[in-house]
Order: sequence, then C-alpha cells, then structure tokens
Amino acid sequence: MAEKKASNKQSILSNWIVKNLVLAVAAVAVLLIVVNLLLSIGTQHNKEITVPDFTNMTYEEARYNAQRVGLQVEIADSVYVRRMKKGAVFAQFPKGGNKVKKGRTVQLTTNAKTAKEVTMPLLVGYSMRQAKAELASRGLNLGRLIYVNDIATNNVLRQLYNGREISPGVQIESGSSIDLMVGLNSDDNRTYAPDVKGLKYLRALDAVHDNSLNIGKVNFDRDVKTYSDSLNAVVYKQSPSQAGGPLTMGASVSLWLTIDEEKIAELSK
Repeated sequence: MAEKKASNKQSILSNWIVKNLVLAVAAVAVLLIVVNLLLSIGTQHNKEITVPDFTNMTYEEARYNAQRVGLQVEIADSVYVRRMKKGAVFAQFPKGGNKVKKGRTVQLTTNAKTAKEVTMPLLVGYSMRQAKAELASRGLNLGRLIYVNDIATNNVLRQLYNGREISPGVQIESGSSIDLMVGLNSDDNRTYAPDVKGLKYLRALDAVHDNSLNIGKVNFDRDVKTYSDSLNAVVYKQSPSQAGGPLTMGASVSLWLTIDEEKIAELSK
C-alpha cells in the first residue's frame, strides 16, 4: 500500500505541467528579486547626497567638487554682475544644502566674462524718480544723489560716472552706477527714512533712494560671505530709523544685514 502511494506521488511530480508551473513560479521570483536589486542600485535607494554650495567657484572647480560627491554640473545660463569674479558661479539649482540622488545634474548660472554695453541716456531735466526708472530700463544703477541749491527739488542737473560728467549716447557697461546731481529748494528739502527692516538689500536700496536719501555704511554679518549672500541678506537694523524724525534730502541711512534665520525671525515679533 505504501509503495503504491509513493508511486502515485512520484507520478504527479513527474507530470510536465506541474514541473513547468514550479519552474515558472521560481523564474518569476528570481526576476522580481533581480528587478528590485537593479532598481535599488539605479535609484540609489535610501541614499541621498548633500549638494555642495558652488557659489563663487569657477566651472572647473564646481565640476571637480561635484564629481567628488557623485554629482554632475552644467551651465544653464549666465548673467553679468560687475562686482563678481568673471566666470564664477552666481547661482545654482538645486541650491547648496539640498538633498538629491547620486548622479543628479546641478544647473549653474555663471557670471559672464564680458559685460554687455548699453547706451547712456539723457537724464538732465528729468525728476529723480524718472531718471531712476530710465536707468533701470537701460540696465544701469542709480548711484549717489548729490544735492545742490536749485529752484526745483529733485530735478536732475548733471549725470556723473566715476566722478565725471557722462554725455548721452556714450556706450557704457551694463550694471554701471550713475550718480545724479539734483536740485534742492530750501523750502522743500525735508524727507523721512523709510522702514526697510525685513527687506533684502536691493529693495532697501530702492526704498532709500525713493525717499531722496543715500545709503551710508553697509554692515554685513560674518555669515554673509559671497556676493550672492549679500543679495539675499535682509536688513535687521537701520540708522536712522523711521521714527528718527525728518531728514535733509541727500542724508545717509546705514544698514545692518544678515542671512541668520533667527535674527530675521525676530523682525516679525
């Protein structure tokens, strides 16, 4: 009887259909294991890399440092920043400190090696605000406001570049700063310091100029190490303050700036 049962069992196992089913199940199991292993390797499962900060590096330096941690870099765009090293990385995406998968390509924006030239406009006779808007439309910056006695307050009398008068039509590098000599009537010469706390540097600069004032001393915290940092820095202190009373047009406002999140958070309290 036992021999008969063993014979029947052996007969079933030897059946080609059963054998094929067993082999198919085993093949699927092996395939799933291999696929999961390859996916894990290909996506670096649970392995992330901290993106280095490439700001101010050359492209070659950025590529070298990226390869050291298993990343790639490529130049996606360029801008021209006068005060920054030519060819240096101005910005990047993803930003430094972000977590990404190994092999990710970081997009770089570099500082152009040659400046674009623009035509100097005629600003004499404009109001200070009109002149400021015209400069911005040409890719130029408003420098200092130099006030002199005149019948019309904030009327542009002269336009200066590097301390010398510059004629309209002259080709000049984009991003250059133009100083304006403007009128000041003794009966209309008072203004107030705007509250620029919480603003980034360039927005604070605009607000100060719009109130017919100049930027005085600019004090960056030690954590502001690059030009890019300076653009992202926030004003946390100013002198004089908004509550400091009236000022004569052309006076200076000094700023203290930081990228420290704790200091910035204090401004909203």
